[in-house]
Amino acid sequence: MAIDRRREAAGGGRQLPEENGSLPAGEAGSAAAAAPAVAPPAAAEIQTLPPPPPAGGSCSPLLLDYDGSVLPFLGGLGGGYQRTLVLLTWIPALFIGFSQFSDSFLLDQPDFWCREADGQGNGTGHLTRGPANHSQSGIGGMLGAPALPTPPPGDNASQCHCHEWQYRIRAGLVQNVVSKWDLVCESSWKVHIAKFSLLVGLIFGYLITGCIADWVGRRPVLLFSVIFILIFGLTVALSVNVTMFSTLRFFEGFCLAGIILSLYALRIELCPPGHRFMVTMVASFIAMAGQFLMPGLAALCRDWQVLQAVIICPFLLMLLYWVIFPESLRWLMATQQFEASRKLILHFTNKNEMNIESDIKGVMPELEKELTRRPKKVCIVKVVGTRNLWKNIVVLCVNSLTGFGIHHCFAKSMMGHEAKMTITHNFYADYYTMAGIALASCLAMCPVVGFLGRRGGLLLFMILTALASLLQLGLLNLIGKYSQLPGSGMSDSVKDKFSTAFSIVGMFSSHAVGSLSVFFCAEITPTVIRGGGLGLVLASAGFGMLTAPIMELHNQKGYFLHHVIFACCTLICIICILLLPESKNQNLPENIPDGEHYTRKPLLPHKKGEQPLLLTNSELKDYSGLHDSSAVGDGVSENTTANGM
Repeated sequence: MAIDRRREAAGGGRQLPEENGSLPAGEAGSAAAAAPAVAPPAAAEIQTLPPPPPAGGSCSPLLLDYDGSVLPFLGGLGGGYQRTLVLLTWIPALFIGFSQFSDSFLLDQPDFWCREADGQGNGTGHLTRGPANHSQSGIGGMLGAPALPTPPPGDNASQCHCHEWQYRIRAGLVQNVVSKWDLVCESSWKVHIAKFSLLVGLIFGYLITGCIADWVGRRPVLLFSVIFILIFGLTVALSVNVTMFSTLRFFEGFCLAGIILSLYALRIELCPPGHRFMVTMVASFIAMAGQFLMPGLAALCRDWQVLQAVIICPFLLMLLYWVIFPESLRWLMATQQFEASRKLILHFTNKNEMNIESDIKGVMPELEKELTRRPKKVCIVKVVGTRNLWKNIVVLCVNSLTGFGIHHCFAKSMMGHEAKMTITHNFYADYYTMAGIALASCLAMCPVVGFLGRRGGLLLFMILTALASLLQLGLLNLIGKYSQLPGSGMSDSVKDKFSTAFSIVGMFSSHAVGSLSVFFCAEITPTVIRGGGLGLVLASAGFGMLTAPIMELHNQKGYFLHHVIFACCTLICIICILLLPESKNQNLPENIPDGEHYTRKPLLPHKKGEQPLLLTNSELKDYSGLHDSSAVGDGVSENTTANGM
């Protein structure tokens, strides 16, 4: 009876408001709407007040549903202007491909010998195979040619006592960085530091420019990165020593990361759900074309300084993007910058020659109502307070780190630590072998992801990576043990063939794992923090690629432990991938609540009347009214438990 009287006083048996994950301002708004029913005399006074737009309230759901309302209104990718913008994001991928693989030529370890060896310059050369550049990012989902093992430059210290060296460069150049400053023998470690510099610059660039892109926009980050990469990239060609070269390469990598990240985000945000993956893969193939064309470009330039200038100069064309490329409309809408969004929508309709009256869903009228709303920008650190979103990002970062990191293990196994295990001594054969494996991996990703989805494709490639790694670590050791027994019929050549086969499969699948992890993270991260999320997963990929020059600097010491650790990580990743949601043909989440509710669907549907054990935020109830709500269900049996059973 007391409960009935209390409910009547509260509003005549009015139902309790449901919790849907809205902000407290939304609850305050519902309470204000209920105030006239409680105090009718004050209703007239409340209605005379002008309703100001709430500073922290939620805006119109129509404006937040970009894929469902705004993008169809603009024509999707059917509009000619949108297709032009996508094309403009593809063109720089070729220049990025040149920059990513430049270390394979600028820092290639040549054959060298001492000119004073016999008085005629015909001394014995000590082959020093330098690792190819591993500073590629996730933009195209590619890995470069893996590190070739670096044997010691000489058998004893006396062979390094020389005043003048003579070089034979295998990478199509007459002179490169190593031969210009004699980075051999006791100075060979400086080559690895130079390779570190570009990778470390990429890692810091991803982390910093990703946060800046969420705060000031994708377009300013892209344009300022282009300006500074022209400055630092061209200055690299004028370096007077290896210290200056390494320092400038760090800043070049930093700016290159800003270009890669902003273009990746713009490409994702321009496309409707059904075209995102293929548009990204086209950019991957264009960047891969840069990898295939790089040897010919080096052969034409002949000198490393000319090659560096030719690689950087095409970025001059991107200065025109200041005039022809707009800001991401999706990001403007998600951050509630509706005044700028309105101008950009009118610009889109003007370019596409569309009639504004074709707005069936009423996007423009709703936009006019929200023009006075203040922008609402979010930093990536806000993800720490979420329940599901941080988990998804961390899982994909670990996948990216594992995929790009274990790739070097497979590359080293295929190329071999010793000369007898090397496939070939030809630089171009090694280079194009790695490029061919990467191309085959990208081609295989298209049908697999189209059929199995993002989560299914990532799981399949991770299982292949784990199998190749475990078989290479276990089965090959077993074969090696039995091959030493007399009459076993096994030789070292059998072990080498198995090692090569497992390495090719591992490189094929690990490349797909790293590329797909970056794309997956771009889809499930909300628009307001997509730059920061992409920065985290791309930086994780950079950390994975950083293991290659670290192992070379230590002359491959600890390689087996390195491989074992990454093999264990693949097993952990297989379990964690099952926790991820499926983003195929799904709308991109626009804000953090959207990303938080972007959860994995259960394999089996719940039974009728059964409450799941783990609730999302939208399903959590306000337990402060537990006693009131218990009296509402009059038809529920007394034996009913809290789980509804």
